[in-house]
Parts: sequence; structure tokens; C-alpha cells
Amino acid sequence: MEPVEIDAGAYSLRQLRADRRLDDRPALIEAFADPAHRRYVLNYRVRTLDEATEYIALRLAQWAGDERCSWAVAEPATGRLLGEVGLRELDLAAGYAEAAVWVHPAERRRGIASTALDAALRFGFGVLGLREVSYRYEESNADSAAVARRCGFTRIGPEPEPAPTGEPLIRWLRTA
Repeated sequence: MEPVEIDAGAYSLRQLRADRRLDDRPALIEAFADPAHRRYVLNYRVRTLDEATEYIALRLAQWAGDERCSWAVAEPATGRLLGEVGLRELDLAAGYAEAAVWVHPAERRRGIASTALDAALRFGFGVLGLREVSYRYEESNADSAAVARRCGFTRIGPEPEPAPTGEPLIRWLRTA
């Protein structure tokens, strides 16, 4: 699959970039340095420009391999990175994906995550033909619970296995 851009109204969803015209790497480094972000996003380290470049390359490779659809959530007029939203664990044959979203610490509490995730879900259900999308987060992440509710997910309950931190992992589900 090739990356596609989505007009999400107040925000645009586009591929992460690091080129002459637009460089998301500094904003990625800032976001991944935030203690709250590090608490919930354990599987990536983005501390340097090289690591940010690798992160961007990974996301592009995941699109190409039909593994994950990932978008930078950007301010439409300037292209400034506000966060990232994606459909990971993508299984097109089974019609399944898991939603993921984060917002830059300077941009939180503005409805960005809900708007971006809703747009990604419309793409997943409408374009990819997904039938089911789950959303999981650590129990203490109240912001993620609010996003799940606003985006029409139904709470399933705690997963049998906890998160890597040992905290209960809460699963929500949305169907087409």
C-alpha cells in the first residue's frame, strides 16, 4: 500500500516527513522525550535525529508491507506535526486492525486524538474494508479512555495479560 493523505477537517493526516520542505524529526524527539509519552509508548526510542529518521523510515516500510497505516497529524496551513495516528497489526484478510494514537505534549486536550482517530477509522472501515478495530491502553491512561468513548468504541474490559509495565491493559472494540 502507498501512504494516502486524509483531510480530517481541522487537521490533515499525512505521511511523516524529513525532507527539505518539512521535517517532523524535531517534533518527534520532543514528543518522545515527554514523561507521559514515554510512560505509555514503550516500544520506540526517538532521542536523536538519526533515531527519528529511522522511525519515519519504519512507518513508510510498514505502509509498503501492508502492516500498518500511519499518519502524521498535522496543522493544515503549516504542516506542523501535532501527533500520530495509525491502524497497526493490520490484517486485511481478516478485516482487523488495532488503533493507535498519540499527541505532542504541547497540543494535548484540544480534541486532536479523537478527530484524527475518527478519520483513520473512516479510512479503515470505508477504504480498507476492515470489520473490526480494537483499541488498547493502560488502565491509568484516562485520556485514552476518553478518546475511545468519543470515537464510538465499546469497552470489552481488561486483557488477560497486563501491559509490559504490569498495569492492566484495557481493550475496546469498534465494528463496521
